[in-house]
Amino acid sequence: MPTQLLFTRFLNQHFATQTDGLLAALRIHPAHPQVPITNAFAMELLIFVALLLYFVAVRATLSVETPSAIQHLAEATHEFVGAQSESIIGHGYERFTAYLTVLVLFILAGNLMGLIPGLESPTAYVVVPLGFALVTFIYYHYHGIRANGFAYFKQFLGPVWWLYPLMLPIEIISHFARVLSLTVRLYANMFAGDMVTLAFFSLIPIGVPLIFLALHFGVAIIQAYVFMILATVYLSLAVSHDH
Repeated sequence: MPTQLLFTRFLNQHFATQTDGLLAALRIHPAHPQVPITNAFAMELLIFVALLLYFVAVRATLSVETPSAIQHLAEATHEFVGAQSESIIGHGYERFTAYLTVLVLFILAGNLMGLIPGLESPTAYVVVPLGFALVTFIYYHYHGIRANGFAYFKQFLGPVWWLYPLMLPIEIISHFARVLSLTVRLYANMFAGDMVTLAFFSLIPIGVPLIFLALHFGVAIIQAYVFMILATVYLSLAVSHDH
């Protein structure tokens, strides 16, 4: 039986039967049918609800004359992501700002969640970074095809026809390697951060662990930023008309 966080235990106590039924309909067999909801999913659900409430609060308090603190925070985040995407993507960056903003907020919240007692970083479970990477992979290919049509696939073939047989498998492998790179970078950093912090809390519970908590906080912000920047670069390469 896997170790369950308090929120995970609550979900399994109330929704395990329904979850098993849904998984059975999808022909998915959980390793532990008694507790099909994992800590990673529970933490993601918590982040989803928190971000949903955050966006609802921003929408409910929008004001031109007297903007609230939460509106200032939302505007600052949007402007930061917009500035980054504009500098990388250029013209037409606006259509991607919403996705990139949600992406960086979700990853950042997931990274920082491990600093809260009783919670864990869902990004320290490999399946979560993999999910982010796969969604980003599909997203930028979709917009590449949308922007360039079938001409988008010319980038997989190289500059001259006699290189097509060589370049095609190399390009396909390189694009799938992006998924691996995004996944491993985020997962390895957050998993290592959690393990180091836990180890020092076990050995020296006072004082020293605060240093590693501060490092974990910094790494959490950097990794969320790096993931967003790489997603932006991939989008830029996909929607560029210079294939």
